[in-house]
Amino acid sequence: MDFEKLLADRLNKMGASAIREILKVVSQPGMISLAGGIPSPESFPMEIMGKLTSAVLEKYSSNALQYDPTEGFTSLREVLVDYLKRKGIKSTANDILIATGSQGVLDSIGKVLISKGDRVAVEAPTYLGALQAFNSYEPEYVRMDTDDDGLIPQSLEKVLKLGGIKFIYLVPTFQNPTGRTITIERRKEIAVIIKKYNALLVEDDPYSALRYRGENIPPIKTHAPDNVVYVSTLSKVFAPGLRIGFCVAPDLIKKWLVIVKQGVDLHTSTFNQALAAEYLSEGYLERHLPKIIELYRPKQEAMLSALEKYFPEGFTWSKPEGGMFIWAKGPDGIDMEKVYWKSVEKKVAFVPGKYFFTARGEGIETMRLNFTMIDKKAIEKAIKILSEVIKGSRKN
Repeated sequence: MDFEKLLADRLNKMGASAIREILKVVSQPGMISLAGGIPSPESFPMEIMGKLTSAVLEKYSSNALQYDPTEGFTSLREVLVDYLKRKGIKSTANDILIATGSQGVLDSIGKVLISKGDRVAVEAPTYLGALQAFNSYEPEYVRMDTDDDGLIPQSLEKVLKLGGIKFIYLVPTFQNPTGRTITIERRKEIAVIIKKYNALLVEDDPYSALRYRGENIPPIKTHAPDNVVYVSTLSKVFAPGLRIGFCVAPDLIKKWLVIVKQGVDLHTSTFNQALAAEYLSEGYLERHLPKIIELYRPKQEAMLSALEKYFPEGFTWSKPEGGMFIWAKGPDGIDMEKVYWKSVEKKVAFVPGKYFFTARGEGIETMRLNFTMIDKKAIEKAIKILSEVIKGSRKN
């Protein structure tokens, strides 16, 4: 049977994740991966999982295994109110929608807001997973300029002034892929701009808890609450396999996010939500988060030190105060995808930066480096090898 003729036209805009395809080599024996954006298994609170499971079954009994409201497990939404309050976000339990990972929120946002040809404004570079979530709804992307302090507000205003933007998508804190954080001054400017143009911002915040230095910066949502859909997750501070994401959205948008979720999965796993509720309500997160920070901080410092020690002249890189990524940029003319395949031969993998741009041909000379999954010794070895590959590539 010819199944090709059965496929929907929208699939022309979709495809396997370029990163997922390129990362297939990571499983090769002996490969040192600086590529994935994956939390270390050492960061999972394994020592309390049995206790959490017992507590959930004792407290909620069969209710933890039953169907539940689409909006989310009540106890989890209630404890998230306080969690969000500590970030400066005012909410009630009714304002919060639980999703199957923050990726579930992004897909639902695409389904609710994007019609074919709608214009969505994104950073250059931006999070590839968001593009994958939005692509099936066939938007057109409008790029916005960034620098070491993240989105440039003047670029945002220029884009909005032209009109026709359905919404803006940002990762303001420890951005994937660059690790950059938008400053408090710029966040205030962005808030003024989106209110001025009555624009909607989707603020994706998966990494802000992973701060190793400096002071916390309030989300943009705190400066423009009526203009922002705030999206976050527990994947980086609890366990990604539990797939607990959530959002706070304006009432009408939240209503439709609930309706489209009903058609996808009815609701996120009740048991997993109950585990998350117990993890937060009993203070386990506050006690465990410092352990995650102390796991990742030395790794990030080791990578920054190795870059300084080994990388050739003409390269620059971000120096984030947290998160999971460092972004490196080489001189014009160097093709990081070619460097990637040569480094793979030497058993080191990373992600070429061009995949995070919506404009074809942009970001050829960039790369994303992850430090969470390997130890300090392996990080230094990998950066040294990668530097040697780069130097060899420039001679050819």
